[in-house]
Amino acid sequence: MPRGREQEPLGVHIRAVALEDGHVTIEALDVTEAHRLARVRRDFVANVSHELKTPVGALQLLAEALGEAIGDEDAPGDLAAAHRFAERIQHESARLGRLVSELLELSRLQGGEPLPQREPCSVDRIIAEVVDRSRTAAAAKNIDLRVLGARGLTAYGNESQLVTAVTNLVENAIAYSHDGTRVDVVVSDADAAVQIAVRDQGIGIEPRDLDRIFERFYRADRARSRSTGGTGLGLAIVKHIATNHGGRVEVTSTVAEGSTFTLRLPSRSLDLDEPQPRSAEIHSIG
Repeated sequence: MPRGREQEPLGVHIRAVALEDGHVTIEALDVTEAHRLARVRRDFVANVSHELKTPVGALQLLAEALGEAIGDEDAPGDLAAAHRFAERIQHESARLGRLVSELLELSRLQGGEPLPQREPCSVDRIIAEVVDRSRTAAAAKNIDLRVLGARGLTAYGNESQLVTAVTNLVENAIAYSHDGTRVDVVVSDADAAVQIAVRDQGIGIEPRDLDRIFERFYRADRARSRSTGGTGLGLAIVKHIATNHGGRVEVTSTVAEGSTFTLRLPSRSLDLDEPQPRSAEIHSIG
């Protein structure tokens, strides 16, 4: 055990039974793992409760403020304030919806449901879908979203989940990048694996946070994450999708310079029945 790390406490269930001849039989059962899982579940429920309280509480306060801004039936009220509060209610409602959806997705990925059938998937088609989903967010911040590297590669897995994983990485890069910067999606093939790297010029990640950013609800910058509407589950979902596909996700980062998240997936040389999109369909957003 490395120095500085606390040793996991042992849990032992002991049962003693008296025998007729005056002897006693003692049964010892190691329940350390069961206790650890119970603690993880308690922490998860506590984190979920905390995360749900924020948007729900905000919705309650905003609804009250909206009622006051509108005023009584006979009073004109403040329509500008009412409009502002209505926009905030919409924002918090959307955040709450994303949180619930991602909790359900994470539950499925962690074994709540059988894994979907894995098949050969066009990486070009996956990237085209990701670019389409991320177009609005990139344009809103004037971020140049570019697709670079190899074309015509094949990954082996579930296309819907792979689109979700790459989309989470791209949207995360956009959210933590400054306006007017650039996000690159770089596709390559090495060692019988497809690599999809998402590279940004954003705020970067502190070295102390790199080992924990794939944990559920862990945020390196909580204030910024809340302002962007993040749930704290996106990277955890990416990690589980990668693991379920026999792959992995890695990160390198330099503070104030940017981060690169690399998703590595198994591949095999199979021709797909569906035609792959033309290169023109995967384009940059200026």
